Amino acid sequence: MTTTYGPLAVWAVVLLVGLLTFCIRYSFIYLFDRIDGVPPRAESALRYVPAAVLAALVAPAVVDPGPTVAATLVDDRLAAGAVAAAVAWYTEDVLATIGAGMMALWTMGAVL
Repeated sequence: MTTTYGPLAVWAVVLLVGLLTFCIRYSFIYLFDRIDGVPPRAESALRYVPAAVLAALVAPAVVDPGPTVAATLVDDRLAAGAVAAAVAWYTEDVLATIGAGMMALWTMGAVL
């Protein structure tokens, strides 16, 4: 892809965006350093961040729409995701969930 901007302008934009991203992220560290502790409401909300991030990363790969509805429902990733969801529900253990999901995916890939 070509652009009409020169290399200096492109690098300036890259550095500016990087600096702004750093400032936004550092502002939270600076803010929480200046107050005595994390407010209880923020702390309770932050407990759900790892699960939300994992779900946001995994869900698009699991529910990948196939060419037809039948192809989507028969997909081995969807079945492995259902196995992992069941393990997560019963054990509430992240490593067991990841292990069971991967074993189900590999087993279905080898069998099918």
